[in-house]
Amino acid sequence: QVQLTESGGGSVQAGGSLRLSCAASGYKYNNHCMGWFRQVSEEERELVALKDTGSSATSYADSVKGRFTISQDNGANTLYLQMNNLKPEDTAMYYCATGPVHWVGIARRCYNTTSDFNYWGQGTQVTVSS
Repeated sequence: QVQLTESGGGSVQAGGSLRLSCAASGYKYNNHCMGWFRQVSEEERELVALKDTGSSATSYADSVKGRFTISQDNGANTLYLQMNNLKPEDTAMYYCATGPVHWVGIARRCYNTTSDFNYWGQGTQVTVSS
C-alpha cells in the first residue's frame, strides 16, 4: 500500500526557511514522478516543484524558482522541499504526491497536473507572516 507522509510545516516570518519532508513507502520509490503541490482554502491545487526520482530532472513553478529546491534521499525513500526566503504568499497547505513516469519515445517525462498523480499525502501547513 502506497503511503506518503509529509512533515516539516510550521509558522515562520517572511524571509525565513523551512524544509518539508515526504516519507514514501509501498512502491518502487526511485522510478516515479514526485511533486510538491500547495493549496489555499478552496483554490485549485498548484504544482510547486516536480522531480523524476529516476533521473536528475526537476522543474519549478515560476513563483518559487531560485527560492525552493526539491531533492530526494533514495536510501531513506524521502522527498524534500527546501524553502528559503519565504513570502506571505507562500502560505498554504503543502502536499506531496507521486505518479507514474510517462514515456515519450525513449524519453522520460513527468507532467505537472494533479490528474497525473495518483497518491497523495495528508498535507502539512506552512504559514508565513509579514
